[in-house]
Amino acid sequence: MALIEKTDNIVTGYDLIDNDHDEFIILLNQLDSASNADSPALFQQLYEHTEQHFDRENKLMSQFAFPAEAEHKVEHQRVLGEFKQFKTRVDKGLITFGRSFVKERLPQWFQLHVLTMDSALVAHIKTQQQA
Repeated sequence: MALIEKTDNIVTGYDLIDNDHDEFIILLNQLDSASNADSPALFQQLYEHTEQHFDRENKLMSQFAFPAEAEHKVEHQRVLGEFKQFKTRVDKGLITFGRSFVKERLPQWFQLHVLTMDSALVAHIKTQQQA
């Protein structure tokens, strides 16, 4: 069973963000079912994707003068900080720590983040595009 299923409640309606979210979900689910031998490379891939994904969102927030930009960026930095801590452990061969982060932390965080912060960003972008 997948950690996250793509459902309507995690679709924002903004293709650039939704495409990043789709890739995040695919990588997260692949990592959850990966062998210990494949886990470090997939963890690295998910980490790099997340960095790029956040960078694209950060640029959108600046481009559209998103009022909650500072809070949203702080959340991105916090999650990347957690990711780096677990990546260090995975890189040392402590795969169980990475698996725990992927299974117990990322799915819940991701769904809440999409439903709150990312949805608010998309609503703001759509308002700005209509103005």
